[in-house]
Amino acid sequence: MTNQEALKRYRERRAEMAGGPEKAKAQGAKGKLTARARIELLVDPGSFIEQQPYIAGRATDFGLDQKRFPGDGVVTGTGKVGGRQVFLFSQDFTVLGGSLGEMHAERIAEVQSLALKNGAPFIQINDSGGARIQEGTLSLNGYAKIFRANTLSSGVIPQFSVILGPCAGGAVYSPAITDFILMVDGVSNMYITGPDVIRAVTGEQISHEDLGGAQAHCERSGNAHFRFGGEAEALSFLRRLLSYLPSNNLEQPPLAAGADPADRETPELEELLPEDPKKPYDVRDFITALCDRDSFLEVQAGWAPNVVVGFARLAGRTVGLFANQPKSFAAALDINSSDKAARFLRFCDCFNVPILSLVDVPGFLPGVAQEHGGIIRHGAKVLYAIAEATVPKIALIIRKAYGGAFIAMSSKALGYDRVLALPTAEIAVMGAEGAANVIFRKDIAAAADPQGLRAEKIQQFSESFMNPFVAAGYGYVDDVIEPRFARIELIRSLEMNLRKREDRPAKKHGNIPL
Repeated sequence: MTNQEALKRYRERRAEMAGGPEKAKAQGAKGKLTARARIELLVDPGSFIEQQPYIAGRATDFGLDQKRFPGDGVVTGTGKVGGRQVFLFSQDFTVLGGSLGEMHAERIAEVQSLALKNGAPFIQINDSGGARIQEGTLSLNGYAKIFRANTLSSGVIPQFSVILGPCAGGAVYSPAITDFILMVDGVSNMYITGPDVIRAVTGEQISHEDLGGAQAHCERSGNAHFRFGGEAEALSFLRRLLSYLPSNNLEQPPLAAGADPADRETPELEELLPEDPKKPYDVRDFITALCDRDSFLEVQAGWAPNVVVGFARLAGRTVGLFANQPKSFAAALDINSSDKAARFLRFCDCFNVPILSLVDVPGFLPGVAQEHGGIIRHGAKVLYAIAEATVPKIALIIRKAYGGAFIAMSSKALGYDRVLALPTAEIAVMGAEGAANVIFRKDIAAAADPQGLRAEKIQQFSESFMNPFVAAGYGYVDDVIEPRFARIELIRSLEMNLRKREDRPAKKHGNIPL
C-alpha cells in the first residue's frame, strides 16, 4: 500500500466515526448538537485529545456485523476547561442511536479510569437510546462497569452529567450517582420506563417531556440540579461551575481574583430585614449582599425552595451556602429540603468547600404527611451531614433559630466552628408564643385577664430568654455583630479556620440514615 493509499484509508476511517451528514442534519432538526460539537463548546479550543477512537463492536447477531462504526457511538477523551484538565465522554446519537454496547461501555470505563488516576473531573454527556438490545447481557455488564466506576470516583473527583437527549432505563443510574445533573428544556429526557411502558402497565397517559423532561426533574423529582434553555447555555454554565471546584479531593478550590474588597461593609442588610419578625424576605438578597458580587451560583433552585443552596465566593474563596428561605414554608425544613441540603453539604465536605449557613428557621415542618413520609429520617440526614463534615463550618443567625432546626443550622455542639448572630436573632427551643403557653399555662388559665397575662409572658420570655446574648453567654454564639459588618466578619471567620484539621474515628464508612 502506498503512502497516499494509507492516508486515504485513514481519512475514510475517520469519516466513518459519525453517522453521516443526513443523521447529523436530523440531530440538528431536533435542536441538538452533534457529539463532537458539544465537546468543542465545552473544552478550551484545540485542547481535546480523543482516546481509543477506532474501537468497534464485536457482536455479529441481528446484523450487527454490518453495522460496525469506529468509536462505537461514543466520543471519549480529555481536554481542558479554563486551563484545567477534565476527562469526558459524549454519546453520538447519529451512530446506532448512541446505544450502549460492549465496546461503547469499554471506552467509557477506560476514560473513567483515566479521570480517577489523574485526579481530574469527569463529565459525561448523555444522548443515548439506552442499552443495545442486540448485545444482550454484554450491554448490562457494560452499564455495571460504568456504575461501579462512578461509585469508586464519588468523593474523589467531581462528576457531572449533561443530559442532552434521551437517557432511559438502566442508563439513568450513572447520572444519578454523579454529583450534578444538567438538563435542557425540550432536549433532555430521563426516566426508567418511558410513556409507552407506563401506558401499557398502568394506563396513565403522559408525554416524554412531562414524564422526564428538565422541568419534571428540576422542580418535581429533584433528580436534576440545573435547567437551561439550550445546549450552549448548559455547557457554558458547566465551565463556570468547574471554576468554583477543585479537581479532586486532595486539592483546595481555586482562589478567584476579584474586585470586590474584603472590607466592604453591608449596611443594606439593615434595610433587607423586615421590622415584623413574621414577615418574609428573600434570603437571596442577603446572599447577594454578603458574597462577592455576581458570584452566587444556586443549585437546585426549582426544587425544595425553602432551603437555598449553592456556591459563592467570599474574598475570592469558594464557599457552599446553606440558607433558610423565609419566602417558602416560612423557612421550615421539610423532607425534600432536608434531602437537598444534606446531599449538597456532603458534596462540599468531599471537596474541601467551606460551609456557610444563613439561619432563619422556625423548626422542622409539622404535619401528618411529613411525619408519615419520614421527616425524622430525612431531617437526620442534615444533622449527620454537618456532624460528619470536617471542612470549616460557619453560621450566621439572622432571625429565628428554634429547636432541632437550630441544631442542624448552627449548633457548635454539632460541629460548627464559628457561630455569629445579628442582634435580631432569636434562639430557643421554640417561639415565644409556644413557650409561654407551655411554661405559664396554669398561670394564664387562672388569671383574671388570661389574654393580657399571656401577652405579657410572651414578651417577658422573648426579652429574657431568646435574645442572642443569652446563647452568647453560654458560649453557643461566638459573637453578636452589626449587620453592616456581617461580610467582613464572615470573611475573617473563614480565614481563621482555613487551616482547620479534624480527624474522625477510623471506620470503613458511616451509615447515613438514607
